Amino acid sequence: HGRPGVFWGVELGALTSLLVLLWLFRKEKQPITARVETQVEDDVPTALMLLTVGLLIVASFLPQPESGLLATLYELRSGLICMTLCVVGVVRACLREHSAKPMVQVVQELDRDTLLLLFGLFIVIAGIRTAGVIDAAAQLFHTVAGEDPFRLYVVVSVVLSAFIDNIPYVATMLPVVQGIAALMNNGAGMAPEVFYFGLLTGATLGGNLTPIGASANIAAIGILRKNGETVRTADFLRIGVPFTLAAVLTGSVYLWLVWGRAL
Repeated sequence: HGRPGVFWGVELGALTSLLVLLWLFRKEKQPITARVETQVEDDVPTALMLLTVGLLIVASFLPQPESGLLATLYELRSGLICMTLCVVGVVRACLREHSAKPMVQVVQELDRDTLLLLFGLFIVIAGIRTAGVIDAAAQLFHTVAGEDPFRLYVVVSVVLSAFIDNIPYVATMLPVVQGIAALMNNGAGMAPEVFYFGLLTGATLGGNLTPIGASANIAAIGILRKNGETVRTADFLRIGVPFTLAAVLTGSVYLWLVWGRAL
């Protein structure tokens, strides 16, 4: 529509949160010591990683089949890409070493706790969708906020994303947001773009408020735990709350100024 999109809101939020980090860590001026633990001797793993990212981007633009086997494969496309390239890399490593040691190492180093937690989150979200909670949530949000688009926008973009993992959150909330837009103006409906952008802003920038707000948080905490570093919830919130509020508020204000005033 000739207006800047969500990208600029996310970037502005990221820059604001960077200033918060600089303030929070202003006293950390001790020398940094780092050592290289792994000498790179093979470029193929890097190539596989870049190929994974490229294929995931391409897969996100594929049209969704209506039904049948193709529809099932479409739902699993991201996982199939990651698993296939992972298997390719492991098999290649085993062939190079003429041993099954690389496969054994991969299995042993899997962070099972983190994987099970992520599995559980996605299963719960899928169950919520199947149980019909989505339509009820849309009606509840509309009842609470009434006909005021700004109040709905704040709820969508800021509040919910902090406590729900961002990937299943977006997948679940997209139909909710569409339903909310259809209920506005006493049932006449309204353009849902500002709510879509609010949802994306909250999911992208709001997931750092709590340890479970994003899959990356869960994975990173799991890696730290395996290396003997415990991240307490209080420690996470001490950084996550100001970091996230600065980012989300900046991005949300930008998007409302650009898109919300046209409502």
